Amino acid sequence: MKTIVLGPPGTGKTTTLLNEVDMYLKQTDPDKIGYFSFTQKAAYEARDRAMSKFNLSEDDLPYFRTLHSLAFRRLGIRKDEVMQRRHYEDLGKKMGIIVDYHEYDNEHTGLFTTKSDLLRIVQLAKLRGITPEQQYNLKEHTQDITVHQLKQFVHDLNQYKKDYNLIDFTDMITEFIKSDRSPRFDVVFIDEAQDLSQTQWGMAKSIWDKTEHTYLAGDDDQAIFRWAGADVDSFISQTGKIMQLTQSYRIPQVVHDVASRIVNKIQKRLPKEWRPKTQRGLLSYHDDFEQINMKQGNWLVLARTKFMLNDLENHLYSQGLYYENKYKTNREQDLYKAITDWENLRKGVDINYDQINRIASYMSPNHFEKNSLKLLDKDATYKISNLQERRWLKTDKVWYEAFDDAPQRIIRYIRRMRENGEKLNSKPRITLSTIHGAKGGEQDNVVLLTDLSRNTQRNYEQNPDDENRLFYVGATRTKNHLHVIRPKDIYKGYKI
Repeated sequence: MKTIVLGPPGTGKTTTLLNEVDMYLKQTDPDKIGYFSFTQKAAYEARDRAMSKFNLSEDDLPYFRTLHSLAFRRLGIRKDEVMQRRHYEDLGKKMGIIVDYHEYDNEHTGLFTTKSDLLRIVQLAKLRGITPEQQYNLKEHTQDITVHQLKQFVHDLNQYKKDYNLIDFTDMITEFIKSDRSPRFDVVFIDEAQDLSQTQWGMAKSIWDKTEHTYLAGDDDQAIFRWAGADVDSFISQTGKIMQLTQSYRIPQVVHDVASRIVNKIQKRLPKEWRPKTQRGLLSYHDDFEQINMKQGNWLVLARTKFMLNDLENHLYSQGLYYENKYKTNREQDLYKAITDWENLRKGVDINYDQINRIASYMSPNHFEKNSLKLLDKDATYKISNLQERRWLKTDKVWYEAFDDAPQRIIRYIRRMRENGEKLNSKPRITLSTIHGAKGGEQDNVVLLTDLSRNTQRNYEQNPDDENRLFYVGATRTKNHLHVIRPKDIYKGYKI
């Protein structure tokens, strides 16, 4: 029997599944339960909840994982047998072209990003269960590629994998299906099912065909990974008992109104009725993000593409507001740790070798004798007087004067943050992300940029449902206040 859990944003799809898991754990051996989520993080969170509630170990719950992880385990594949980024780069060098490969968020979901349209065509074809030539004819690529070049690439890629005895993530799924390696479960749970590719749907079916009870949870309105091979049509076409979740515990009333306007634009979808929470919430429209006061509270700032976040990031930097960009390394955090170490040292607190080394990395030889680091005992702690007596440390100035080798731009930024009362020892208040990167997240305040790039505008014209679903997801990350930034060009943006 198959149960389909339809859950609009914030209605508790995962919680509903986990409650069912709890019920089965009271009457079923743990290793007879399969719980498969689109992301590794979600699968492990479900496993950890079950471990805590029923006093189980990881070994007791071997099948709480992603589909790729299950295939990897059941096929007995070693990590060194799986194609990695370096292998694709090596293949490119041998072919005289650039071939890169990045897992999307390192979650082993099967989603990937690449600048090589040749690789994108091949991978999408496998995910969708079609030939590379059929994928080529869909004309979703932007680079000038001939069919001959594609065929040569397919041949060289297959030969490379054969020569080095390698397999890629999608190969794992197809081999799993061919070999019929699925365990027999009493019950199977599949979360975020709307994001499965056609190939993953084939694997899921091979699992539930051996299972008496299956639960599929998802929301076709939040299916935003078609560009990476996700097959929402397969989710929409599933049959079984429908469990409709109707109460959102996240979305306030005014945001629900906005979300309803967006979702009603989607042509192909399952009808759903759901209610917002009792709080009314807030909705604001702005012509420019500089009109928004972000000096207090927690924020999620969402854009259609990464580069659209750059101007906003520069503005936050100039204002001294504490933020993180999901796609960039936070160099300020390491400097802040060094500042904390330095201020503690000046107050008379003992610090260890690693802390001294971190401090020294931001000081010139005028302030710290770098060769002295070799003389420090890595297991000992030191006071400022110990370092000054040996003339290793030559300053006791405030950090922004002592750290004369630190980038001045970062120094100014941290000084502004401190003046603003930002708590740098905690998680940044403001997160910058694409809408894709924020799926599954939520925040009190959400800023939604509605500009579209040239490519996304073209996609909007060709596949309007994709963009409607995407901005629906963006708007419904909001727990209280949604700020909509109108597009700079009203004719090249998404209207909310």
